[in-house]
Amino acid sequence: MKDGFIKAAALTPKIRVADPAYNRREIIGRLEEAERQRAMVVVLPELCITGYTCGDLFLMDTLLDQAQDALLAIAEETNGKNMLVFAGLPFPWNGRLYNVAAAMANGAVLGLVPKMCIPNYNEFYEGRYFTPGMEKPMEVTLKNGARVPMGSHLLFCPDSMRQLKIGAEICEDLWTPCPPSISHALAGANLIANLSASDEATGKDCYRKSLVEGQSARLLCGYVYASAGEGESTQDVVYSAHNMIAENGILLAEAQRFQNQPVYGEIDIQRLEGQRRRMSTFAGQAAPYQEISFHLHQERVELSRWMDPLPFVPGKREERRKRCEEILSIQSMGLKKRLEHTECQSAVVGISGGLDSTLALLVTVRAFDLLEISRQGIQAVTMPGFGTTDRTYGNAVSLIRCLGVKFREVNIREAVQIHFRDIAQSEQNHDVTYENSQARERTQILMDIANQENGLVIGTGDMSELALGWATYNGDHMSMYGVNASVPKTLVRHLVRYYADTCGEEELRDILLDILDTPVSPELLPPKDGQISQKTEDIVGPYELHDFFLYHMLRSGYSPAKIFRLAVQAFGTAEGEDAAAFQPHYSQETILKWLKVFIRRFFSQQFKRSCLPDGPKVGTVAVSPRGDLRMPSDASAAAWMAQAEALEYREDNGVR
Repeated sequence: MKDGFIKAAALTPKIRVADPAYNRREIIGRLEEAERQRAMVVVLPELCITGYTCGDLFLMDTLLDQAQDALLAIAEETNGKNMLVFAGLPFPWNGRLYNVAAAMANGAVLGLVPKMCIPNYNEFYEGRYFTPGMEKPMEVTLKNGARVPMGSHLLFCPDSMRQLKIGAEICEDLWTPCPPSISHALAGANLIANLSASDEATGKDCYRKSLVEGQSARLLCGYVYASAGEGESTQDVVYSAHNMIAENGILLAEAQRFQNQPVYGEIDIQRLEGQRRRMSTFAGQAAPYQEISFHLHQERVELSRWMDPLPFVPGKREERRKRCEEILSIQSMGLKKRLEHTECQSAVVGISGGLDSTLALLVTVRAFDLLEISRQGIQAVTMPGFGTTDRTYGNAVSLIRCLGVKFREVNIREAVQIHFRDIAQSEQNHDVTYENSQARERTQILMDIANQENGLVIGTGDMSELALGWATYNGDHMSMYGVNASVPKTLVRHLVRYYADTCGEEELRDILLDILDTPVSPELLPPKDGQISQKTEDIVGPYELHDFFLYHMLRSGYSPAKIFRLAVQAFGTAEGEDAAAFQPHYSQETILKWLKVFIRRFFSQQFKRSCLPDGPKVGTVAVSPRGDLRMPSDASAAAWMAQAEALEYREDNGVR
């Protein structure tokens, strides 16, 4: 389970109804295929050893006897295979018949998990044959004399993978108000196997899919759903082999229905455990469970799942548009409340012609429109300095006038030059003092204008800059309300683009598109030949990489080694509807270089985040010291850097 990944499979053999010997051969063939795919947890359908549609044949000793023969033969085939296998069969005990999921590994049957909820409505008539299962495990005897536990409260735990705990439920169990998997998860199960025989009806597949996704999200677990398919009787209904694998609400793999298609997926157990640790409400009174240990070899799981290079940005166009509208609403409603509370009808925004200040101004305009007060209450201030270019200045002025807000310009050159004289700073020395003096001068101007106007200074800095500490302490780092504080840079771009596409004003759209096309820069160093000389991403690294690192470090608590592995996976491929719009391509050496920069800056710059102004949270990752990130400003990065440094780059075979 390298880096916490376990490869799972949901397989549907083509069976013959009431022919366990034939079905045994088909199942073993599927297991051999799963072994070639290096699957470590394999789930087969409900009652697949006999077929789900046997009807009154379930009452025949011949069928039940042959089913156990097949079970023992399948279990024997697991010997030498590095996998845990779940397969369904009818199991008689003490004058009752149970619909069970048999767990097998290392050549033996480990335990039997009975179906708890027996449907007896519409096309289902399981109550004619089967008895609801028991929760507390009891010992039962198999045909070969082996004694194994049978009960719902069983967890299967590989001895070499202490984080992994696997529980099972059967078909209808998931469709009930209180599925057994809830209890399994509260007892520690982070991977649920569901052996199912769900027949098809128009629209049922969508509901089934929502159940699987929803249960994996609610329980913060991996969910492997294997369903009956071709081979079952079609006397009254048809089965489609709708196999699925989900993780925390995300569908990792889904079979094409009616084809008995196997599906494989790598489930990130480490991520699930990290999410559970964070969620203080993931708790409850779990009944006692029996944990059954078995052996699986630790091995590196090769990743086939797509890794999103832009985790903050929805990949599908319609989802992205919906997300952008939602975030703009959160930002503007947050500012609206702050303006109402302070009884302010004035706001002050510094406008540079860059993306962040553009977004902040657009949000401020929305808030004023919601309050139904004049946009003339918005003071948009341009503050040209030593690095200001004609392009950004022109865009800033055009944007202000197009939005109908009040324009004000304060050139900071003379004030900064006086300050340089006061502190004996050479104007030719373009060091950090040269840059930060300009940023602090601009903040002082904005604060004083806000005092004049009885207004609020609206912060423009985004979350990516805060994560890297790419802000001047008590300069652009400070405001009275930071509307962009939890918006990552990769998303800022899409928010401005969405506004351009939906504003309905051609002039405004053209201005916004040119701002989008302008390199990201603080413009604190003199331009070269009239062009921007200081490009942020040349200095601190690509924001798409840093946002990827930030998301996986804060959202899932991943180690640098795992973040690096996922980044290599993500930035080497591009898939989906909008793949052509984003073609990420970074070498392993480049990814490792900027990962180290991210770790160093993230830890060293926490002191800036510890005193952030208020601002609205818009997503699941945020760095507010009052909400999502409670971190000491003097925490050591040594453990993280040591792991990153251990990822040595070699010219012959890349990073290892």
